[in-house]
Amino acid sequence: MPKNKVGREIPTEYAEKFGMFVDQFDRKPTYQRNAATVTAVLPGESKLRESIKDVIIETGLKDGMTVSFHHHFREGDKVLNMVMEEIAKLGIKNLTLASSSIANVHEPIIDHVKNGVITNITSSGLRDKVGAAVSNGLMENPVVIRSHGGRARAIEMGDIKIDVAFLGASSSDEYGNSNGSHGKAACGSLGYARVDAEFAEKVVIITDTLVPYPNTPISIPQNHVDYVVVVDSIGDPNGIAKGATRYTTDPKELLIAEYASKVIQASPYFKEGFSFQSGTGGSSLAVARYLKDAMIEKNIKAGFALGGLTGHLAEMHEEGLIDTLIDTQSFDRGAIDSIKNNEKHYEISASMYANPGNKGAAVNMLDVVVLSALEVDTKFNVNVMTGSDGLIRGASGGHSDTAAGSKLSIILSPVVRGRIPTIVDDVNTVITPGQSIDVVVTEVGIAINPLRQDLIERFKNVDIPQFTIEELRDRAYGIVGTPEPIQYGDKVVALIEYRDGSLIDAVRQVKRD
Repeated sequence: MPKNKVGREIPTEYAEKFGMFVDQFDRKPTYQRNAATVTAVLPGESKLRESIKDVIIETGLKDGMTVSFHHHFREGDKVLNMVMEEIAKLGIKNLTLASSSIANVHEPIIDHVKNGVITNITSSGLRDKVGAAVSNGLMENPVVIRSHGGRARAIEMGDIKIDVAFLGASSSDEYGNSNGSHGKAACGSLGYARVDAEFAEKVVIITDTLVPYPNTPISIPQNHVDYVVVVDSIGDPNGIAKGATRYTTDPKELLIAEYASKVIQASPYFKEGFSFQSGTGGSSLAVARYLKDAMIEKNIKAGFALGGLTGHLAEMHEEGLIDTLIDTQSFDRGAIDSIKNNEKHYEISASMYANPGNKGAAVNMLDVVVLSALEVDTKFNVNVMTGSDGLIRGASGGHSDTAAGSKLSIILSPVVRGRIPTIVDDVNTVITPGQSIDVVVTEVGIAINPLRQDLIERFKNVDIPQFTIEELRDRAYGIVGTPEPIQYGDKVVALIEYRDGSLIDAVRQVKRD
């Protein structure tokens, strides 16, 4: 069985179909963008349809086609389950589900797979029971995991051909001009949905807030929309931001954040007009708070913050510390309100955000990105997909996209999590290759990737404990012991595409006693 450049065995049939990962910048594609079929809407014709059932029939959805959804409503989403239930009732089978991500709330997918309604899935991630079911062999065909940028690339290149996109929008007019910043279930940016709307054969807007024409601001324009359906509820606002932002008081997480902030400040990139992206976890939010204090102290302002945006970054923008917010996904109420009210809080598509195949993604302009990890290995490879039990429980997200694009990628991780080592010999699943990672920050200190000799030289006299990655692994194993290797079977349950479309790893079914 062939191995790729990060040492992962890829079954020959998949290696030949997708190609093997070689290098983070091995592929520089030139391609003709995929184009959707357009059916004109004439004066006097209405796009409004009475029900989900009616619109499914009118789109011409048939066995073997591909349907897509977005995940901006997160744990509050009602659209995917609502639509798939009607599709199942109509007896349509053998569909490919191409949702931008799949959350815990989407557990009904399991029954749709068992009943043959869904036979293929491509997504950025699989959570909770859906991930566990797939890991345990639910599907005959492996799920294809793509990063946010990789998904946008695949849609534009035609690797994912969407027949019908069902896109929830918190407000829409009768012609389909839609946004996520207004309405009963506002979710903020519709960055992932915008790609689907542009390239799907048929586009259905599903909303619970119909407003007079023209609805502004316009995230998805009318010229990309075929049908509009009004329902009672598209999502639970409480679930939209559920668990998205978590401020921490944990001493370990605060120490990791403090070290990460020192790394950023000591780097060559912390200067007037710098750019950054940080996540929503406890340590990541704390990094932004420490960074805020340093920016005020040193009178430094950021040019822009990118990515999934939080209310904390919106506050920094309003305080004049960040000039511009560039938002592909709004993670909490503060960010949702900001995109509604602040003219320099811009919504962008997932393609503009992170597509490695377009004419320049926003991630390429990042100075610093702060990311999390389930595991990091001694080659600096990062896993954010499978847990210590080998089960799928995470998402590729924009991890590999931002790590590749930024000048300084920082991984935040405790040495151990519970009784589980996080710095290991080999990660269970490679999502982001080690060559994209610059610094790993733990509560005991940092490890700098040997590929970054410039940073090693620069940090010689910085007041942060420094270790080799092997020394951090030894500390982890010294605390909890060397983990027993997970026993896998032969069946491949998921294929991990790198952002360029090549296969960086394959997830196999976990053996059960």
